[in-house]
Amino acid sequence: MAVVVNHDVCEGIGECIEVCPVEALALVDSKAVVDADLCIDCLACIPACPVEAITEG
Repeated sequence: MAVVVNHDVCEGIGECIEVCPVEALALVDSKAVVDADLCIDCLACIPACPVEAITEG
């Protein structure tokens, strides 16, 4: 199961995108969006998010 981005918390900083090894995250309308088909559940994005907007799905 892919990670989940809380769009109420996400500020579109993009640090999660930089650490994703499979490019499963992208910014859409200044919010991080996860492509669940690409996400490999490595969870690298969770500690990378400075506002704690990403959680395990």
